[in-house]
Amino acid sequence: MGFHHVAIATRDLPATHRFYTEAMGFELVKVVVAPTGSAAGGWAKHVFYDTGGNGLFAVWELHDEAIGEGYSTAISTGLGLPEWVNHVAFDAPDLDTLAAHTRRWQEHGIDVVELDHEWCRSIYARDPSGVLVEFCCTLRAFTRDELSGAGSLLTDPAPDLEAQPAMTIHEALTPQPSR
Repeated sequence: MGFHHVAIATRDLPATHRFYTEAMGFELVKVVVAPTGSAAGGWAKHVFYDTGGNGLFAVWELHDEAIGEGYSTAISTGLGLPEWVNHVAFDAPDLDTLAAHTRRWQEHGIDVVELDHEWCRSIYARDPSGVLVEFCCTLRAFTRDELSGAGSLLTDPAPDLEAQPAMTIHEALTPQPSR
């Protein structure tokens, strides 16, 4: 079963919209404006983007005194976690598509981190709200050993560590946009 949509919050909808339409290449398809239901009488915009796959990506812009303005929109660092823990990964069906996304991000002033995990290759960038986004290309099917060993690794209290993935930094081709 696939996702219908994943939603995050933003405190800068114009910058977030530019990022997801221009740098990510998503299409704006729907905006819902509705009350938040709080006693303060707030309202919100729920903005939906077609990712070009079988699901949507959504962003919330909140206007509600009961929530205030001091909340963090960074889904990992806002919780005190490393940036890479909570993130949103989108499918890149092949390496050519992954390379095209890398180039697009570079052309939009974004430094791109590429990791080769051996079974998949990923590129990472940060959106204007501090959310780590990823395009990931699966390179091969899981081996029989990986499939049969997944359950035991899940419950192993002291598993053998894998090597760190190979990292490549692709520098932006244009200056970083100011935030």
